[in-house]
Amino acid sequence: MLIMKKSTKINIVKHLSVIILFIVTSLLFFSPVIKGKKIFQQDIMLYDGMAKELRDFREKNGEETYWINNAFSGMPTFQLGAKFPHNYIKKLDLSLRFLPRPADYIFLYLLCFYILCLSLKVEYRLAVLGSLAFAFSTYLIIIIGVGHNAKAHAIGYMPLVIAGIITVFKRKYFLGFILSTIALGLQFSANHFQMTYYLMFMVIILGLYYLIDHYKRNELRSFIKSILILFGALFLSISMNASVLMSTYEYSKESQRGKSELTINPDGKEKDNITSGLSKEYITQYSYGKFEILNLFIPRIMGGASTEKLDRNSSFYKALKDSEYAKYSNEIIKNSPTYWGNQPGVAAPAYLGITVFFLFVFSIFLTHGREKKWILTAIFISLLLSFGKNLEFLTDFFIDYFPYYDKFRAVTSIQVIVELCVPLLAIIGLHRFFKNDGENHLKYLYYTIISFIVLLLLLYFGKEYLNFSGLGDKGLDEVFLSALVIDRKEMYDSDLFRTLIYISVVFGILFLYLKKIIKKNITIISIGLIIMIDLISFSKNYVNDENFVEAARVEQPFDNDYIYNELEKDKSDYRVFDKRNQVVASYFSKSVYGYSAVKLKSYDDVLNFYFLTNRDNSNVLSMLNTKYIIGNEFEFNTLTSGSAWFIKTLEKVPNRNEEILALETLDFRNKAISKDLEPKNYILDNSSYVELLEKSSNHVKYKINNNNDGFVVFSEIFYPYGWVSTIDGMETPHHRVNYILRGMQVPNGEHIIEFRFDPQVVKTSSKISLASTSIFILLIVLFGYLKFRKV
Repeated sequence: MLIMKKSTKINIVKHLSVIILFIVTSLLFFSPVIKGKKIFQQDIMLYDGMAKELRDFREKNGEETYWINNAFSGMPTFQLGAKFPHNYIKKLDLSLRFLPRPADYIFLYLLCFYILCLSLKVEYRLAVLGSLAFAFSTYLIIIIGVGHNAKAHAIGYMPLVIAGIITVFKRKYFLGFILSTIALGLQFSANHFQMTYYLMFMVIILGLYYLIDHYKRNELRSFIKSILILFGALFLSISMNASVLMSTYEYSKESQRGKSELTINPDGKEKDNITSGLSKEYITQYSYGKFEILNLFIPRIMGGASTEKLDRNSSFYKALKDSEYAKYSNEIIKNSPTYWGNQPGVAAPAYLGITVFFLFVFSIFLTHGREKKWILTAIFISLLLSFGKNLEFLTDFFIDYFPYYDKFRAVTSIQVIVELCVPLLAIIGLHRFFKNDGENHLKYLYYTIISFIVLLLLLYFGKEYLNFSGLGDKGLDEVFLSALVIDRKEMYDSDLFRTLIYISVVFGILFLYLKKIIKKNITIISIGLIIMIDLISFSKNYVNDENFVEAARVEQPFDNDYIYNELEKDKSDYRVFDKRNQVVASYFSKSVYGYSAVKLKSYDDVLNFYFLTNRDNSNVLSMLNTKYIIGNEFEFNTLTSGSAWFIKTLEKVPNRNEEILALETLDFRNKAISKDLEPKNYILDNSSYVELLEKSSNHVKYKINNNNDGFVVFSEIFYPYGWVSTIDGMETPHHRVNYILRGMQVPNGEHIIEFRFDPQVVKTSSKISLASTSIFILLIVLFGYLKFRKV
């Protein structure tokens, strides 16, 4: 017993030491955060413009609003960082991410992968090595640099989910249940359902291999028990995140990820096919080229990023110096278009590290059994799906037949599975390498180095069959393109040589260990150093100290110009259309535009028809109460609708196609159109008026008067859930008119009309979150008591 206590104490100290190492490593990689600086992320800056009203409301009122008016003329905040009552799993998530951003995401990568390695019985030193290999792969760093925080957040918890599932299948039911429930709960709380969806692919593949394994060993009862426990964990984790999941589900039906009622395109032509999600073109806009997957371990084989820094010895620089752009040459070469793949653009290659990839290939020879099979299967499927339109038959099959696959864009993102699985198998193989000094190890090491050398030779001598020109070269001057092709070939050769150096070094280290020239500790440390030098030095080309700025610059990302200073003096209700920068408009005012990939579908339709085509949008802008139009000149719109108005005629249209097309010429001051309401005429007189009394994010109040029954159109966006409308305190329904606005039948006389956004989904889901969290805690206490009472 004394020996067991001592062993437990040693293990605790060991793991705490590892956690401290991870904290220090995370802070050192993003060292400017120690000085109080913050990373400047383009996507987060745009998000801040959208979320400004939400944060201001929260700070001013000490409560939450689930609707904002500063972007897209109004939309829910469910995907803008809304906070929900009783969301305790989110509090746990925030506790784990205690380091300053973005060091918190690196720490999450490291910690969760470490736990995954431990669940597979990998020695803790090798688990640290695997964690470093996973955390510093270029893709996981670059998504932080560009501001895909939710994606990084969700990826960080992926290894933890796999660890929980494996723990259950290893018959550690109590620990596995707790770990799986928490891990899945944290995964859902990250609120990036595309990453969670891809994680599901891994889980299904893992489960199938465990099923096969249990069947062969005649242990199906144990498998069923594990599955029941995991489904219990899944149910509780979903329930603890009920607020996020239920609100997202409700909103998704009305967002641009949902089904449109339109059967025509903005040009008026019939749609080829009508889907309930995103278009195939949008989904596959970013599709990996088959040759391009080599950049997983030869990073600049296709030129690296869309913009790479070239030096003054480059052919591109010399071509610039001899051209009309000579005076800009020093700046241009810092952002040279060296990438020659067929994606619209890449911020950096998805580089896993050649050392890690060498160990991965070595591990394919070394390892056998279930882990190897499910990992390789997951890698193979994810690579095929990442090809998108370059492997059309498979992509079409998934879009057509796999539920929700058509809700996500950028199919290349599925390579997150590769990002996780390659270092995982590499470390599993390395663990086996040190555990069993088999006579075949040297033979497998030779197989690995020979495989890489043959590949490098094929790539070197086969480059004459490559054209080194891609999608981004269209319209590029022939002189510049010729110069770029020369530079791209040099980068190609350089990276082949770089790869050869790294594989030679790691081969040498493992060879010396097998020949008993160096010890295990020296081998592990040496490999660790090579991995870190390889990955960190490359990743630092794309995310480094230059990405950090003073905290004030991040906290207030936009500068107020004289126009918005003037607009602040206008206290009336209005919107602006800023042609220069719509996110700035959302930050300082109330904009008809904004920045979001999940805007309302109906509003997105109007944007596509009237803002992204040559169709006249002046009538739509006026209908949306757009008082100011800002471009090269400052324009005051005298035709603006105001906040609300009585109409004379309500006209029924046969379908949504007619409804949206009619907006271009609709006399909206006198007539409203609707697919859903019956036609009717109304009598107005000089006493008729609508007066806006109050307006905040989630509440609007009007005073109206009319001697006859009437119909009021409100320049507010219609959303079918959550808005409660009343007349003199009595709940009264409102309707969708003019494709995107609200309208209401009103009785004669003077009345008070109010709209409050009080979504029932938040109330219901919050109660579910509270109940499920309580049940989970009670189960831990109960089963923990029963388990340890037996000891």
